[in-house]
Amino acid sequence: MTTTSLPPVLRPAEPPLRALTELADRFARDVRGDLTGVQLSGITLATADLRAGEAFVAIRGVNRHGAELAQTAAEQGAVAIITDADGADIAASAGLPIVVVDDPRAVLGDLSAWVYGTGATDPLPLLLGTTGTNGKTSVSHLLQGILDQLGVVSGLSSTAERHIAGEVIVSRLTTPEASEMHALLALMRERAVEAVAVEVSAQALSRHRVDGIVFDVAGFTNLSHDHLDDYADMEEYFQAKLPLFTPERARRGVISLDSPFGARVVEHSGIPVVTVGTPSIAADPAAAEAADWVVTIDDERQAGTVFTLTGPSGRSLTTLVPVIGQHMAANAGLAIVMLLEAGYAWERLVETFQRDGQIVAHLPGRTQFISGESGPAVYVDFGHSPDAFEKTLAAVRRVTPGKVLMLFGADGDRDATKRFDMARTAVEGSDILVVTDHHPRFEDPASIRATLIEGARRAQPDAEIHEYSPPEKAIVAAVGMVGDGDAILWAGPGHQDYRDIRGVRTPYSARELARRALIAAGWPAPEPHWPVPYDDRV
Repeated sequence: MTTTSLPPVLRPAEPPLRALTELADRFARDVRGDLTGVQLSGITLATADLRAGEAFVAIRGVNRHGAELAQTAAEQGAVAIITDADGADIAASAGLPIVVVDDPRAVLGDLSAWVYGTGATDPLPLLLGTTGTNGKTSVSHLLQGILDQLGVVSGLSSTAERHIAGEVIVSRLTTPEASEMHALLALMRERAVEAVAVEVSAQALSRHRVDGIVFDVAGFTNLSHDHLDDYADMEEYFQAKLPLFTPERARRGVISLDSPFGARVVEHSGIPVVTVGTPSIAADPAAAEAADWVVTIDDERQAGTVFTLTGPSGRSLTTLVPVIGQHMAANAGLAIVMLLEAGYAWERLVETFQRDGQIVAHLPGRTQFISGESGPAVYVDFGHSPDAFEKTLAAVRRVTPGKVLMLFGADGDRDATKRFDMARTAVEGSDILVVTDHHPRFEDPASIRATLIEGARRAQPDAEIHEYSPPEKAIVAAVGMVGDGDAILWAGPGHQDYRDIRGVRTPYSARELARRALIAAGWPAPEPHWPVPYDDRV
């Protein structure tokens, strides 16, 4: 079976050399072997990414200890092993010097910051971090797009992509492991990047992936039902987000009040914060109206959403974000206020938007319009939570004169508690529902589809619901059910270029499949401006 390879881990071309003895003085509880004269040029968790001259950090996993790979690391040129006491015993036979620490994962961020010189007191680009259930990827891409409009050399780390001064690389994780994150920042500094937008997941905070980093501005979008496979309940999920708004993690914050959790972030924040609200979509419109900055929706078009941002001292600007949906205007407002808090001048932003007539940003897989000038409007979106479905379906409905068809599946081996809510929201917001597969992983895809259909039937017993597998068949069928003036929202796959089927990353592109389905049905479709990671046999 054909599989996609993982994108490369990015490192500075000329990393600093660090003495292993000095690392041990700073971090070690114990050492094994002779550290004298050993220098390292990097640090990594994965032998697959290890380069000669680097230290291998061996962490206990669910099924095995990373120290079992010490011999492999030595053969690939590792100069040292950093691990816990159990790992040190396992790794001893590899013959490398060993630095013993109590908890390798817990110190990985500080270790990486020291190795790459990317700690809080080191010279770094301006850092803008965004967290929340929905919108954090969009805010990150909007930040990076606006920075480019301003003429700022920018960087980006999001679920979809990494950008480094114009170079684009597909992402591996929403937020990279700490060793990769610090190497990325070192590379960005090496390439004279001035400001970086970083998507920060709850898991990144819980699993120490952003340790050792202090953001200049942290943003919060919202919190809704998601990731309850990782967290016991919504309260634990909320508590996992809060550390970003402490002095150890950020200097200033911008908080959206559109979800009830926004006010709680403000209440518990340990750093100065300002607020932004979008009354038309907020759970509490009065609270959003009372925010420091308010986003008002002026017009919704297929080309995007026109909004006005008003704030202190009578400041006001009107512009267009090139994506449909009031929630996208809310994301744009949050991004603009984050840039203001970072020190970019209000007048500079206003002049830039007036010059260009809109925000210039590309949001891969975020309500991405696939269609041509005629035929059904097809949107491919990354949203995979009930709240994302609700907001995006409503946005599609407002710009669609005809029927709205929803096409979606659900992740296997992930939070199954949200599946009924996903199905309910999908069927309530559409005229036709098509259920298909997404990433089944090691679950039975037919069982996942059955759960989704059951949830939809419970919500609307008389709804028009179809089931197709695989997705290649589903999108062809969906296009055949609609016509000119109708719309299809294919939610879930977004920008991703693979499906996870029993641990195999199978090449796949929902955007390309949708484009081909339109052409096969006789409708025009644009040439792809995305990777096509599979051949014509699909």
